[in-house]
Amino acid sequence: MRAKKVLFTSTNAMAYHFLIPHVKSLIDEGYIVELACSNLDGYDELLRSRLIGAYKSTIHYVRLNRNPFKFSNIKGYFEMRKIISTGRYDLISTNEPVMGLVTRLAARNERKKGTKVSYTAHGFHFFKGAPFKNWILYYPIERFLARYTDIIITINKEDHNRALKFKINKIEQIPGIGIDTEKYSKVVIDKARKRRELGVTIDEAFVILSVGELNENKNHEVIIKAVAKLNNPYVFYVICGKGKLENYLKDLAKKLGVDQQVKLLGYRKDIDEICKSADIFAFPSKREGLGLAAIEAMATGLPIITSNVHGIVDYSTDGVTGYICNPTDVHSFAQAIERLLKNDELRINMGIQNMQIANKFRLEASIGKLKKIFGEVLSNE
Repeated sequence: MRAKKVLFTSTNAMAYHFLIPHVKSLIDEGYIVELACSNLDGYDELLRSRLIGAYKSTIHYVRLNRNPFKFSNIKGYFEMRKIISTGRYDLISTNEPVMGLVTRLAARNERKKGTKVSYTAHGFHFFKGAPFKNWILYYPIERFLARYTDIIITINKEDHNRALKFKINKIEQIPGIGIDTEKYSKVVIDKARKRRELGVTIDEAFVILSVGELNENKNHEVIIKAVAKLNNPYVFYVICGKGKLENYLKDLAKKLGVDQQVKLLGYRKDIDEICKSADIFAFPSKREGLGLAAIEAMATGLPIITSNVHGIVDYSTDGVTGYICNPTDVHSFAQAIERLLKNDELRINMGIQNMQIANKFRLEASIGKLKKIFGEVLSNE
């Protein structure tokens, strides 16, 4: 019997950071797995370096841009259609909005011949509280594309309930793409030394940590403003991540007089150790399909202060995991920080609770669920 053949489509960055464990799991089950990726600088060799030996997979590249209005996406569409038409795939699993759009349109003919198409929504752009333009643009597109999709997989409850309104046969929810909870829960560090490495030299410092790209959606500026509002020189805010707002955030911290307390560390590979050196984790995003960075912080035993939007509310509970705030409410974030700053016992208890909650999102659970879903889809051919 011919081995089932699966194609994953995404950016090579998403494939590298999130999809490799799922690719390897399917290969272990006897599937033939290939990838079709749009290229983000610096990830090609990284991706190939993790798919070697028994897990070596064919990686196709297509010219796609995250901006849906870029002309180059037309070329990418035809490249994707050629890959799909010649690949003889049993299942195509696509990820991300633009890639999901192009892949599903390109797979229309092969779908008529029996190829199954799955779309994993890592967070719809239309959600409760989303800008009106998102509803006008993304919602009708997703409803339209549902007709070319056999299964939609969501990673949060709100998106799952929304997808139930689409005309589609199968809708499933998985616990995100999974995290290595053991890696984060068992890491041991010299806390004082790690803090000095990060530029936090005050022994009595209270350290708030955020991890994420420096962009408008991640909303780091609300925490910088909250730190300034507290007017406490012992409160430090450490941010791991790169992005176009780096200079803006530095200028904002300087303008508010907290530039010595705000540390922008850039991209880091030691997030587990940095989590262990912090006191709390801040996650004030305006939109998140789920938000793995916050769940990783929970796995290390940190209480979390988050916004009250989208997939974040699936695991963030006010007064239990930490505190939740409106993403633009500087006063509420400052108040939440101060509550945790003044109550060591509360922080410890919340951290213990969060380690247990994070286990629901462990990698093994996500891999098992996705493998089961794919098996069911293919068995119904």
